[in-house]
Amino acid sequence: MYAGHSLNTKPEKILRSLLFREGFRFRLYDKELPGCPDIVLKRYRAVIFVHGCFWHRHSGCHYATEPASNKSFWQKKFAGNVLRDARNTALLLEMNWNVIIIWECQVRIFQKDGLTSLKDVLKRCAEGMPAQAYEMTTAAPSNMIFYPCKPSVRVDQEERISSAYV
Repeated sequence: MYAGHSLNTKPEKILRSLLFREGFRFRLYDKELPGCPDIVLKRYRAVIFVHGCFWHRHSGCHYATEPASNKSFWQKKFAGNVLRDARNTALLLEMNWNVIIIWECQVRIFQKDGLTSLKDVLKRCAEGMPAQAYEMTTAAPSNMIFYPCKPSVRVDQEERISSAYV
């Protein structure tokens, strides 16, 4: 785990509780895997990251605000977080782990509507298909679905991007 990683956040606890009630069994914070995923479902060869919208820059989310002071520090900090997330996702995919990204603002939807869409993704993961990264759409809350996504930054782009913020 990297310094500053929050463990057992409220959104994580809510999601874990919902998963457990549905019969899913999992491990927490596997330090052997890149990024120390929040939830590891070995049976499905899947990991779940519950990302905070502010810290991990959830695009289009009203929680992903920009601090008014010390802008250069925050831009560098946020760019580093996004870069690290993309690198960890790419490494997990190379290791044939499915990566599921759930944003903290979306956990409330699971509380209200249930885990149907997440269970569908885990069912796909269990079928033995090549590993993929999944992220939930944020368009219409009534029909939230997961869609395959690619890491926003490739590992080979890391040097070029990180040096731009120094």
